[in-house]
Amino acid sequence: MANGFIDELRWRGLLQDMTPGVEEHLAKGPQAGYIGFDPTADSLHVGSLVPIMLLLHFQNAGHAPIALVGGATGMVGDPSGKSEERNLLDEGTLEHNVAGIRAQLERFLDFGSGPNAAKLVNNYDWFKEMGFLQFIRDVGKHITVNYMMAKDSVKNRLETGLSFTEFSYQLVQGYDFHWLHRNMGCALQMGGSDQWGNITTGTELIRRTGGGEAYAITSPLLTKADGNKFGKSESGNVWLDPARTSPYRFHQFWLNASDEDAPRFIRIFTTRSREEVEALIADHVKDPSQRRLQKELAADITRRVHGGTALQGAIDASAILFGQGTAEALAGLSEQQWLDIFEGVPQADVPRNSLDQGVGIIDLLTEHGGFMSSKGEARRALKENSVSVNKERVQDDRVVGSKDLLGGRFILLQRGKKNYFLVKAV
Repeated sequence: MANGFIDELRWRGLLQDMTPGVEEHLAKGPQAGYIGFDPTADSLHVGSLVPIMLLLHFQNAGHAPIALVGGATGMVGDPSGKSEERNLLDEGTLEHNVAGIRAQLERFLDFGSGPNAAKLVNNYDWFKEMGFLQFIRDVGKHITVNYMMAKDSVKNRLETGLSFTEFSYQLVQGYDFHWLHRNMGCALQMGGSDQWGNITTGTELIRRTGGGEAYAITSPLLTKADGNKFGKSESGNVWLDPARTSPYRFHQFWLNASDEDAPRFIRIFTTRSREEVEALIADHVKDPSQRRLQKELAADITRRVHGGTALQGAIDASAILFGQGTAEALAGLSEQQWLDIFEGVPQADVPRNSLDQGVGIIDLLTEHGGFMSSKGEARRALKENSVSVNKERVQDDRVVGSKDLLGGRFILLQRGKKNYFLVKAV
């Protein structure tokens, strides 16, 4: 069981460092292990998927994962890898955020009742009644200032300034580990490599308080082949919440992975077996233009996060954009999908009462937003049979009206295969 988990992390590229004795500890039988998640938003983003996958593989190996949502530490702010102090959150906001995060974790982890069922804990539950004097008496006395100053997360911030609040963060996280060790028998903490200092403060606190040995595993921080930060798109974070990042945009994020990144990503973000992954990579190398690896990656992770229906919607939407979709698929788009797919496509607002009366196709092509520069150009395109309304070819006598509105609002004009214009009724 131990070697299986560690070997799994290693071939997937998910293992950076681990403290001595981890494999022997896991070999004793099913063990508890935890990872902390930041509750400063009500959704996780794709950058959170690496620690989530660590917990998923941990559970698949027969162990019991614990997801710790930092309700208390969210009120403090972790300096690791950051150049600024975070905003502090109130209790009501944190409670809302924790509920959102749990719902997303349930897409990956089994929170049932089995022996290795996942658990969700909130460190606010054990910190809310703890006073400052109790904390410095029971926790602070065990860790020296010299030990804390030696951490990279502290040293890297000394020149720009580090508040006492953030300086104390490693003690707070260390106490989390201590509490879980004492109350839930958890002797393993996992996380990104930027958390190594905070995690080992916890192992040290457990040792110095007479709790025995505790262990750490970290994964590499993920960057893209071009050196840019993973998890960002042109519009910012790629979230797991469909209200923040639509399933279409989410699917597109993975579909647009580079040929250099896709082999790493399919190892890290799916549970495909080693044999499946190697076969997919081999197929991809034979003909990268087919982008099979990106398609399999995007389908796998979108299905897990958003479900099969949302995945099919994203695939249909992509087909429409690249000229392969049908009128039926177009009619099935939600308003958000319309806006997502055709962002950047020339658009025009047309009064709804004009559409109620009906607009001749030539006038619609020229006078309402200027899809075509002149009526002569419109007539030539129609004569060539290259103009479509909602994916259906039309002639010069076509009248477009409110009956053509899809989703109650949209009409898609098209010339040729990929020259689009979106009409929006207002």
